[in-house]
Amino acid sequence: MDEPRWLTDEQQQAWRKFVEVLVKVPAALEGQLQRDAGLTHMGYQVITTLSERDDRRLPMSRLAKEASASLSRLSHVVARLEAQGWVRRERDPDDGRVQIAVLTDLGFTKVVESAPGHAESVQQLVFDRLSGSQVRQLAKLCEALLETPADQT
Repeated sequence: MDEPRWLTDEQQQAWRKFVEVLVKVPAALEGQLQRDAGLTHMGYQVITTLSERDDRRLPMSRLAKEASASLSRLSHVVARLEAQGWVRRERDPDDGRVQIAVLTDLGFTKVVESAPGHAESVQQLVFDRLSGSQVRQLAKLCEALLETPADQT
């Protein structure tokens, strides 16, 4: 069995700060969306993802991937959005096994109403604290962290 690899002091400090960001920023965004729009962060991701499509529709499996959610979690979120009248599900006419999530007109209105407050929160929590150079560095760091290692493809 391989020896465990321990974090260096520098890595430990960076990791703890990263975990703090992972906890605090999503919690703040969730709170803002719940308070101002009656939406969860995942619900917001789903309706905004659909709103960015010309036809406002995506197969559930693709929507799950784009929203960074499991299909099971997405199904629960979409059920709540359906209950609000913001999303509906349809069967794919070409493949009846495939469900398609469709953003309704009411859902599109919800996106338009919710986006300014959410964007302001993201601006305050993240981008107001960073220089342009740091924003570019953040994007590069996130890309590197999201890359799938060759042995996991």
